Formats: sequence, C-alpha cells, structure tokens
Amino acid sequence: MTVAPPALGYGIGWRPRIDLTVERLPGVDFVEAIAEGLAPRRLFTSLRLLRDRGTTVIPHGVSLSLGGAERPDPRRLAHLAACAEALTSPLVSEHVAFTRAGAWNAGHLLPVPRTRDVLTVLTENIRIAQDQLPVPLALENIAPLLAWPDDELTEGQFLAELADRTGALLLVDVANLHTAHINLGTDPHRVLDELPLERLAYVHVAGGVERDGVWHDTHTHPVGGPVLDLLADLAARTRLPGVLLERDGDYPADSELAAELAAIRGAVARGGHVRG
Repeated sequence: MTVAPPALGYGIGWRPRIDLTVERLPGVDFVEAIAEGLAPRRLFTSLRLLRDRGTTVIPHGVSLSLGGAERPDPRRLAHLAACAEALTSPLVSEHVAFTRAGAWNAGHLLPVPRTRDVLTVLTENIRIAQDQLPVPLALENIAPLLAWPDDELTEGQFLAELADRTGALLLVDVANLHTAHINLGTDPHRVLDELPLERLAYVHVAGGVERDGVWHDTHTHPVGGPVLDLLADLAARTRLPGVLLERDGDYPADSELAAELAAIRGAVARGGHVRG
C-alpha cells in the first residue's frame, strides 16, 4: 500500500551538541534524529520540547542493513518503531545499503549491487521492516565511494523499481547524488529523470569536500554550489514535501547555520516550492 508523503517544510538534523541551536533557529519546521542515539523511554529534553511544540521529529536509522543477505534484526526494528511512537513521527527513514555480514560490521553504509537478485532480497527485507513499523518507511540513496561491477540497473532505475515493489517512500539526498557524480561519474540529472518523484518523502542537503579527486560527504562543511544547483533542479521537477540540512560536526555559529538554511530556501525558490 502506498501512502502520500506529509508536508514537512524546512528542517535540520537534530544532534545533542546543537540541541539549543535547533530549538531557537527560526523557520525550522521539522528535525531528524539518528534513531540509534535515542532512548525512546528517556527522550532528550530538547526533542520532547520540539515534539510538544508541534515540530515534526523523524527518526533516521543507520544500522538496519536492509541491503544485507540476512533479515533485519528484530531488536533494531523494534527500537526504530519505538522511536517513531515516542516522537509521534509521521514516518521513519533508512538507507538502501548494507552494514553487516554475519559477525562482520563495516561501521559504514556500503552500496548494494544494483542487480535484480539484490532487488529481490531488498524487497523482502523492506517488507519485513514495513510490517514491524507503525509509520511509513522512506529509503535514502547513499554517498558511494565505490561501485560494484556488472550493475544491471542505474541508480534511478533501481530505486524506482524498489519503490514500486514495496510502496516505500524515497528520501533523495542530493549531496549523495553529487558524491556519486564525482566519485563514480554518474549523471545526477539522469537519476532524477528516472525517479518516481511522487514517492518523494523529503530531501537531504549536506556539505562535503574533495580530496585527491574523491568527494567525501563529511556533513562538516558548508553546502556547496553544485549541491544547491541539484536541489534547485529537483525543486523544478516537483513540489518538495520537505528539505533538511544535515550537519554532523564542526558546528558553526547559529548565524552561519541560519545562513545555510537561507541558501537552501533560495535554491528551492529558484526551482519551485516546498510544501508546508
């Protein structure tokens, strides 16, 4: 069953080190919190405050390993579900990636081979997750440093078929599309051409840095022009349910974060609009 994405507006990634900043930044309609860092029965005071004053809070998972050969860990699924319930979230999000194989844990989001066999595995794992979650699931494209040989589908085709098979929503990270363009030579505009944008839940925007020809999606640098241009392109194609700025370290002053949010709004205005 497919579900229409809710209108979210503009947001920022909530992190404990900038909780007070997030609370007082103007124009923040929603936030996203890393689910693995939350205790549903003992929520951070800041998250309770945001939730209680009507700011949407979305739990964002990083360890379900939906692209792995093993079925999703029931404990991790139960935790993600509990986070959604504690925060009264309209949806949760995770990555199209794998992080584990047996006892081995990469500690990093790894890309899946884009083959039809892997699509079958991913579809089953996502359906298992959806059955255990109280709200819709949005799936995010990752920032790749490598690609598997003999892919049968482009990234856009792969995500489109995954959304069609599962009814899941999509979380499009335009910074990750830029990463794939620099590191793997993929065309981000072609990916956007191929995606079912009616399934779009929201958009991630983040900064990074290029070192020796490799783009690192650091989340510690300001959002660059090429990423904002991709955001504008996406906004020209469809009305965006929400756009969220990710920042995971080297936090600047409140005024600089506010300026980044303003730049994001400006890029969307160049292309279209955000629902809210």
